[in-house]
Amino acid sequence: MTYLRPYRGLVALTFIFAALTTVLELLPPWLIKIVIDEVLPAKNMDLLSWVLIGLVLAYGLKNLCNSLRIRFNNMLEQRVVHRLRQEVFEALQRLSLNYYENRSTGEIMSRVVNDTEPVQRIFIDGFEGMLTATLTLVGITTILFVMNWKLALFVLLPIPILVVGGVYFTRRVHRYYREIRQHAADLNGYLQDALSGIRETMGFNRQPYERSRFQDMSQHYSQANLKAMYLWSVYSPGMIFIGSLGTVLIVWFGAGEVMAGRLTTGELVMFLSYLVLFYTPVNQIHSVNHLLQHALAAGERVFDVLDAKPAVPDQGTIRLQEPRLSGKVEWKQVSFAYRAESPVFTKLSLCVEPGEHVALVGPSGVGKSTLMKLLFRFYDVGAGAIELDGYDIRDLSLFTLREQIGFVQQEPFLFNGTVRANLAYGDISASHEQIEAVAKAAQAHEFILALPEGYDTWIGERGVKLSVGQKQRMAIARVLLKDPPIVVMDEATSNIDTETEVEIRIAMDELMRGRTTFIIAHRLSTLQSVDRIVVLDQGTIIEEGDHTTLLAKGGLYAGLYEAQFHV
Repeated sequence: MTYLRPYRGLVALTFIFAALTTVLELLPPWLIKIVIDEVLPAKNMDLLSWVLIGLVLAYGLKNLCNSLRIRFNNMLEQRVVHRLRQEVFEALQRLSLNYYENRSTGEIMSRVVNDTEPVQRIFIDGFEGMLTATLTLVGITTILFVMNWKLALFVLLPIPILVVGGVYFTRRVHRYYREIRQHAADLNGYLQDALSGIRETMGFNRQPYERSRFQDMSQHYSQANLKAMYLWSVYSPGMIFIGSLGTVLIVWFGAGEVMAGRLTTGELVMFLSYLVLFYTPVNQIHSVNHLLQHALAAGERVFDVLDAKPAVPDQGTIRLQEPRLSGKVEWKQVSFAYRAESPVFTKLSLCVEPGEHVALVGPSGVGKSTLMKLLFRFYDVGAGAIELDGYDIRDLSLFTLREQIGFVQQEPFLFNGTVRANLAYGDISASHEQIEAVAKAAQAHEFILALPEGYDTWIGERGVKLSVGQKQRMAIARVLLKDPPIVVMDEATSNIDTETEVEIRIAMDELMRGRTTFIIAHRLSTLQSVDRIVVLDQGTIIEEGDHTTLLAKGGLYAGLYEAQFHV
C-alpha cells in the first residue's frame, strides 16, 4: 500500500471503472428475467426491443469500462514496479562491499529481476482481480438477499469450507514458494558463474560436468515448482467443486419454490445467473491468493535488500572548502579483523606525505589490499583512525572520500560497452578532446585508433576483446581522467610482456606524477624508484626504507627479493 499512495489518482480511476464494470455486469441477468417473465408470456415485441437495446448497451459499456480499467491499472502497475526496481538498485548501490563478497552476483541479480516479477504480477492480476472480485461479491450478495433471502442463505453454505481450504492452502504454498525463489536464485547464481568461466570450462574439457551440475540445479527448481503446482491442482478444482454444491442446493430448493408458485421461472433463472457470477469472483479470490503467496515469497527477498543496512554508514558531515585535498594519509593505531578471532592489523601506524610514492610489500595474505580497502572505507577500522589531510575519513561523506582516490587493479574491470564509455567513467562529463588527451598520456591512443571503430569500438564483457596490456592502459587513462590526488595501484605489470611493460611504465609514471601513490607490489624488481617501501608481516609494519636500504638490512624484504630472483 505504501507503493500505491503516490499514485492515488490512478488507483481512484482503476476503482471507479472497476465499479462501473461490476454494475454493468449485473444488468444482463435482470434483463433476461424480464424477457422470460414479461416478454415471452405477453409476446411483447416492443418491450423485447428495449430489452435488446439495454443488453447491447450494458455489454458495450461494460467492455469499454473494462478496457479503461485495464489501461489505468497497467499504468499504475508499471509505475509501481519501476519504482520498486529502482529502489532495489539504489539500495544495492548503498550497501557495503561485504554484502557483495558474501553473495554471488547471479543471486543478487535474481532479486532485482526475477523476484520483482511476481510482485509485478500481483499488481497486474492481483490488485485489479481482488478489486473487481470484491465489488462483484458485494453487489451480487446484496442482490441475492433482496431477491430471495432463503435462496441466498443456501448460496453462503459452502463459504466456511472455502475459507478453511484457503487458509490451509496459504500456509502450505507459501513455504513452497520460498523454496522456489531460493532455487531460482541458486540457478541464476550458477548460470552467471558458469558463463563467466566458459573459457576455463572449455580449456579443462568440463562441459559434461557443467551440464550435469546445471541439470541437477534445474531439476531441483522444477521439483520445487511442481510441489506448488500439485497443491494448486488439488486445491483449485476442489474449491470449485465445493462452490458448485451451492448451485445444486439452489436448483433443488428453487425448483420447489417455482412449483409451489412462490417463485417465477424468470426469477429462478436470474438467481442462477447471478449465482454463476457469485462463484466466479470467489474462485478469482483463490487465484489471487495463489499469486499473492508467490509475490510474498519473492517480496521477502526484495525487501531483504531494501531493509539491509550498510556495514559502513555514510554519515560524513564535514564540508570541504576545496574539493581536492593534498593527499596526506595517516593510519593511527589501526586495528581490523574480518573475523574477531583472526585480526589482520593490530595498532598499525603509517604516515604518507602528499606526493609520496609508497610500495606495500609482504607475504601473501598479510593485508596489503586490506589496508587500501580501509582507505576507501569499503570496510571500517575496528579501532584507531585513518586521516586524510587531517580529517578522519569517517567524518567525510563516502562520495567526497572516494573522489580523492583512483584505483588501478591488477586485472582491471572494463564494462561491456565502447572504449569511449569506459574511459569516460573517470569523468562522465568529459569531452572527446579530454578523453583523447588522457588516452595519449596513458599510451593507449594508438591501439585504440587501430581498433575497428576506434573510440566507438564495442569491447565486450569485461573487455574480452582487448589484451591485458590494453586493459591496463585504459584503466590508467580512466584514472587520469578522474584526476584524484591519491592513486592506488595493484602491480600493473605482473602479467604482461616486456615490450608492453615499457609502455605501461610510461603511463604509470604519468599517473603517479604529483600524486600520493600506493603500490601493492608483487614484482619487487619494479620498486627501485619508489620513495619508500613498507614491509608488512603478522599485522604490523616490520621494515621501512628504500630498495637499497632494505636489501642492505638483510631482513624480510631482502629474503623476498632473493626468493624471486634465485629460485
